[in-house]
Amino acid sequence: MEQLRQVTVRRARPSDAERIAAFVNRAQPRGREVGVEAVLGRFGAVGFLLAEREGVLVGLMGWQVENLVARVTDFLVLPASERLVVGRVLVEAMEQAARDLQCEVAVLFVPERSPPGLTAFCEAFGYRSQEVAALPKVWREATQEAHSVGESVLLKQLREGLVRHPL
Repeated sequence: MEQLRQVTVRRARPSDAERIAAFVNRAQPRGREVGVEAVLGRFGAVGFLLAEREGVLVGLMGWQVENLVARVTDFLVLPASERLVVGRVLVEAMEQAARDLQCEVAVLFVPERSPPGLTAFCEAFGYRSQEVAALPKVWREATQEAHSVGESVLLKQLREGLVRHPL
């Protein structure tokens, strides 16, 4: 519990682009570096949450909302030993922000070649594997738009009642 209090989450600002690029590049194989311009370009489509411990960036989550569906686009925690603690704080912050936006569901995409245990990691936060074809129409459309071949789709319903007409 002590570790949870030490991790703070905040929304990223464009002035964080250099720190975000450096953080992502620490996890990337050499030669595939992400530049500051690429990070700034993502700010137009993705909101970022940053997890920090004593001013040091330890986690990043990119997410977007469309048609009351929150989709996680980027998720990185370094070092990996912090995955559960930092991951929980990031997921909870994203879910709360999504609820504030009246989202019905949050969607995670797990790549086919992901590290062992990633699906179990997501399931620990209440996400469950779903067949895209069985989802309600609006969820299915938002999910299909971002879903790539070879990815598992994990969902968590964020609110009981579904919106049947525009808010």
